[in-house]
Amino acid sequence: MADLADLHRLALALPEVQEGDDHGQLAFVVGKKIFCTVGEAGRCTLRLDPEDRHNLEEAEIVQAVPGYWGTKGWTHVWPAGLTEDRLAVLLRLAWAGVAPKRLLTRP
Repeated sequence: MADLADLHRLALALPEVQEGDDHGQLAFVVGKKIFCTVGEAGRCTLRLDPEDRHNLEEAEIVQAVPGYWGTKGWTHVWPAGLTEDRLAVLLRLAWAGVAPKRLLTRP
């Protein structure tokens, strides 16, 4: 199973990702846009496309953030419940949702 160290390594492996801060929490940013924050109790929050999130919720992999932020795609994920490969896919989905278009064609 994955852990927060895996999340950190996988997020920084994506093109042009930098560490940032979001109200005192570690955030991962591409092109000045946040796609992942690291929260309490081993949880991270990803910005996913609503359709992707819906499919993942049905598979009980993720949980929508309640309220306004959830309507914008923000989704809670617990890396400890995922394989490293599954976590990498979720990070890539979140990254692709906010990355500049020029980066989307890179492998």
